[in-house]
Amino acid sequence: MRVLVVGGGGREHAILHALSRSPRRPQLYAAPGNGGTGGLAVSVPIAAGEVSSLAAFVRQERIDLTVVGPEEPLVKGLVDALRADGRAVVGPAAAAARLEGSKAFAKAFMERYGIPTAAHRTFGAGEYDAALAYVQRQGAPIVIKADGLAAGKGAVVCMTLAEAREALGAMMRARTLGEAADRVVIEEYMEGEEATIFALCDGARYALLPPAQDHKRIGEGDTGPNTGGMGAYAPAPVATGALLTETARRVVEPVLAGMLHEGAAYTGFLYCGLMVTPEGPRVIEFNCRLGDPEAQAVLPLLQTDFLELMLATAHGELERVPVRAEAGAAACVVLAAPGYPGPYERGALITGLEAAARHALVFHAGTVRDADGAARTAGGRVLGLTGMGEDLPAALQQAYAAVEKVHFDGMQHRRDIGRRGLVHMGVVA
Repeated sequence: MRVLVVGGGGREHAILHALSRSPRRPQLYAAPGNGGTGGLAVSVPIAAGEVSSLAAFVRQERIDLTVVGPEEPLVKGLVDALRADGRAVVGPAAAAARLEGSKAFAKAFMERYGIPTAAHRTFGAGEYDAALAYVQRQGAPIVIKADGLAAGKGAVVCMTLAEAREALGAMMRARTLGEAADRVVIEEYMEGEEATIFALCDGARYALLPPAQDHKRIGEGDTGPNTGGMGAYAPAPVATGALLTETARRVVEPVLAGMLHEGAAYTGFLYCGLMVTPEGPRVIEFNCRLGDPEAQAVLPLLQTDFLELMLATAHGELERVPVRAEAGAAACVVLAAPGYPGPYERGALITGLEAAARHALVFHAGTVRDADGAARTAGGRVLGLTGMGEDLPAALQQAYAAVEKVHFDGMQHRRDIGRRGLVHMGVVA
């Protein structure tokens, strides 16, 4: 069986790793892959956003299954193109991917189907004055989001009105996020603890994966600017059985029913980013794919043959493959380049990867191999080191033991990954 994974980040490396564990031993391809995926898959020099080239490759190479990792090709319609060719693919069609591609669409969709979320207003490109007046009426804290895709950096939590004015001006006047901020969504600040619930969907049915918790801010104690994610762990204790049941009933099932009603059956991964509030779970955002780095913590926990799970999803047969997970925990610590999430340097030599692999799974993200085969930095988030253990403390111990083995100039990481989970467990105060 020939399987293509689209994308080149840590999430895609984790997907390839999960597929490689299948007894069916599939022939794997990665487009474009990264400096660490070559040991698992044939690298295909096609960028994830090049939809027509990817569709042509799938056709020419007779790929049996495509798993789409990042959001860009989903929003651009890669799934639609592959299905038009009769090809099996895991991911939502473009109409359903609008849940991530447009925050304004997602908010309106949630209103239509009674899905709990923050109060909000949407403003177009020519409505800066109205948006500013709305912010000043609402007061701070408040959240300002670019409508379109912004590589995980389109949401700004503003604790003061000064911060809100600055964020609004940057998006709507300075155009720092370009067309992603042609519309801006302004919403209330929600108090609570965040959790990520993943539902794997085949259009009519769904299965929940182990819940996770991400660490979006660059600094320890959740300080500094947002990033694509500096670490994650699973399962997250905040996501109790009761919370999962309520999320399925109030969020996942209305999404599937609503999309069916609107003629865009939802297939693939549904990322439900939640705020756990005293009133219950409320949706912060939807993503139309696995989270990164959450995938690097969730997928290693699966006991189910991941290839069979992907095939069942692609063919609308999810009920035939039950999802089973390990009883333990996994924790991923992201190693980032100096300067990230701002401008960062590339080309630094990475050492210690073999030693790190004795403690944890090493998932590459922003890496390349030089002419000598050495790994070098090539992105903002460089590596994800995933430790596993019988519980969260054990998993974190393994992850941080691996961190100590890796070096590249200016390497930065958070030392408090998993702290909220440890608090829930009573391990720390």
